[in-house]
Amino acid sequence: MGLLVFLWAVVSSQAADLPPLTHNLTAVKGSPLAPLLRLKNMDDEIVDIKALQGKVIVLNFWATWCPPCRREMSSLEKLHLATAEKDVVVLAVNIGEDEETVFSFMGVIDTAPTFPVLLDPDSLSLEHWKVQGLPTTYIIDKNGKIAYRAVGGREFDHPDIIRKVVSLAQKSLN
Repeated sequence: MGLLVFLWAVVSSQAADLPPLTHNLTAVKGSPLAPLLRLKNMDDEIVDIKALQGKVIVLNFWATWCPPCRREMSSLEKLHLATAEKDVVVLAVNIGEDEETVFSFMGVIDTAPTFPVLLDPDSLSLEHWKVQGLPTTYIIDKNGKIAYRAVGGREFDHPDIIRKVVSLAQKSLN
């Protein structure tokens, strides 16, 4: 346990040296269809994004060892709480780590997420989703098309991001 506290202190001090999180989202040209994603959550239930069509999906790829991923987790929770009743689903896909590591991390962060955390211990989804760095977040519209992408840490509770997500949720299905 002492080693875990030491490592947490080292990572936390490194996070203090990082630039501030931004609130920019990149519109994805052509709005391609989102790839399939079917993973277990931390309750050992299968979550399939195909079953979520008709809702806006904020899909975040992250890892516990990634300082910007750790920093943006509480803002993802705030986005989730701000949009939960607006046909918006926030999902966080942990990459390359086992459930015990993720569960331990959730126990030490200030605000543990109430949205689903999916597990991809073999990192198989990275190739299908063309994730080139962590964190990477996709915002998928109600029709299952990728509307926005963000590579790097974001301040997801920023009014500009909330406005974009809610705007997508208010649009009709095509």
